[in-house]
Amino acid sequence: MIDTTAFSWVEFFSIAVIHFFAVASPGPDFAVVLKQCIQQGRAAAISTSVGISCGILLHVTYSLVGIGLIIKTTPWLLNILLYLAAAYLAWIGVSALRSQAHGQTQVSTTAGKPKSLTKSFMLGFITNGLNPKATLFFLSVFTVAISSDTLLAHQMIYGLYMAIATAAWFVFLSFIISHKRVRAFYELNGYIFDRTMGVVLIVMAIFLILNS
Repeated sequence: MIDTTAFSWVEFFSIAVIHFFAVASPGPDFAVVLKQCIQQGRAAAISTSVGISCGILLHVTYSLVGIGLIIKTTPWLLNILLYLAAAYLAWIGVSALRSQAHGQTQVSTTAGKPKSLTKSFMLGFITNGLNPKATLFFLSVFTVAISSDTLLAHQMIYGLYMAIATAAWFVFLSFIISHKRVRAFYELNGYIFDRTMGVVLIVMAIFLILNS
């Protein structure tokens, strides 16, 4: 008899890889952390990073509740959701593949009026938490990678991991992007992360359709 309570490291690894490419790709979250680091300082950027991670928890909660309701009440809607998720993943994957290299942009190094850490936190939370595309992305990821037999407690562990990993990533960036040379290199080569994530998302979409 299969032990359904065993933690699936395969699922966890899949979630971790997908999340890594998503969080490492330059986007609004990276932009706001960069802005905070340059204009408000490292402490503000770290506080913003924590706010972003809390926004991740908000998306994870929506995703878990939505998937649970679909599975328990109207399972046939899951197939519709799967195709919508595949279409969405393919769309953002293709969009990411179109990412182009761009030249260095001039960023003002003039520090603005310092904000409180609470305001910096809320900036990160609002930037990530109120992004509807992020909600749909996390719902799609959970639908693709997580089995309907996976315990809710394990799904919560996945979500908590993504929130902690997100915070760790942006806190790490807060320490390095204040250096001009590193920031310039990242801006010039950010398209590489976009294109890599695009390939991963398109593969996910194809896998989802073939196994639906």
